[in-house]
Amino acid sequence: METISFGTDGWRATLDEFTAPRVRMVGQAVATYLSDEGLEGPVAVGYDARETSRGFAEELTRVLCANGFDVLLSERDRPTPLIAHAIVDRDLAGGLVITASHNPPEYNGVKFIPEDGAPALPDVTDAIAERLAEPESLPEEEHGTAREVDFAESHADAALDLVESITGSTDLSGLPVAYDAMHGSGRGTTDALLERAGADLDRFRCERDPDFGGGAPEPAAENLEALIEAVTGDDGAVDLGIANDGDADRIAVVTPERGYLDENLFFAALYDYLLESESGAAVRSVSTTFLIDRVAEAHGESVREVPVGFKWVAEAMADGDALVGGEESGGFTVRGHVREKDGVLLAVLAAAMHAEEPLDDRVDRLLDEHGTVVQDKISVACPDDEKGRVLDELEGEIPETVAGTDVEGVNTADGFKLQLADGSWLLIRPSGTEPVLRVYAEAADEDRIGDLLAAGRDLVEPLV
Repeated sequence: METISFGTDGWRATLDEFTAPRVRMVGQAVATYLSDEGLEGPVAVGYDARETSRGFAEELTRVLCANGFDVLLSERDRPTPLIAHAIVDRDLAGGLVITASHNPPEYNGVKFIPEDGAPALPDVTDAIAERLAEPESLPEEEHGTAREVDFAESHADAALDLVESITGSTDLSGLPVAYDAMHGSGRGTTDALLERAGADLDRFRCERDPDFGGGAPEPAAENLEALIEAVTGDDGAVDLGIANDGDADRIAVVTPERGYLDENLFFAALYDYLLESESGAAVRSVSTTFLIDRVAEAHGESVREVPVGFKWVAEAMADGDALVGGEESGGFTVRGHVREKDGVLLAVLAAAMHAEEPLDDRVDRLLDEHGTVVQDKISVACPDDEKGRVLDELEGEIPETVAGTDVEGVNTADGFKLQLADGSWLLIRPSGTEPVLRVYAEAADEDRIGDLLAAGRDLVEPLV
């Protein structure tokens, strides 16, 4: 039980720790929690493309059925947002997804999604952790039933309806798009949706490979070289590139002029586009660009800043009926959709935006109006059991200046965010999924970013 802990987005671990007996304990804990809460409806179970994921999903299914719950088991690996949508669309008691998202193939994980389709908040995951126990079984006549379900069609219909309500059209006819599934669960889902909308599609890594080609299904620029070349190459045959991470809840965008489009710039472009026809606040994580705030101010709107973790974004969106919510890691959702990040929906919305006006042109206009913004991050190794101590000690080491600039404020919503007099900032926070401390910085140019990240490393490393 001590090995099982729910971090930023569920429990993830290497396969020497993420074992069938422990997965069954999680299944029992969820069954007990749902029963204690009086939630008696069916439960969805989904899984990603990893070698072990289907087997773990079947283990969860057996435990839930033995506790009296009917289970809707995904017929194949599907993106996490499809399970979240199905929970709301079908009025389910909740759902479980076996996925380690962007982690390497030697990892797996499990996340619980409550009945509202949004990420589980700590009061829920704590309640589940308190109920971890060996599986139990009701008498056989009281067992639930399991059946396989295709969750893709209803999600696709909802995504296209929402995009059409925002853009006025989902006709992508004639738009050449390249899509990279990174061998993950977006294959056959995101590409199928783009094609259904009419896009002329080139596919990259849309075959299932449980080892993800020997790497991690993380849609960072260094892992998308072929996609970037397809979009930025001399032949100009592809107008837009889109990639998803392993469970397709995040999106990466590639444009002809910029190549890999920084997620912060895409978020700003998305919010600016939505504000042309809608009104409403934005919710962003503490590690996400202040450019969102500048866009909001220009439109007379506001921004809510929350800790890292999409659960906090989702909670704040519900509290304030926000128009859009997102994180610098590429996770976004919009009003009118399930409050879970959705890289499938955003793929179609990004393509529709680009068909109306090239994303590079919109970003250029935003930067001309609001100023250049550059962001980067590094990691400093730190064992999980040392993170609390390091942050406690860091509180007493906050300097008056960073890289020659005065510290004007300190935000402690998630770690320590030092807001500097020149409008730049430095953030130090613990990762919720890896044994590292993250150091983020934002400034007006690359040289300044390098100075800030170096200062952040120098501040943290002596304490580890």
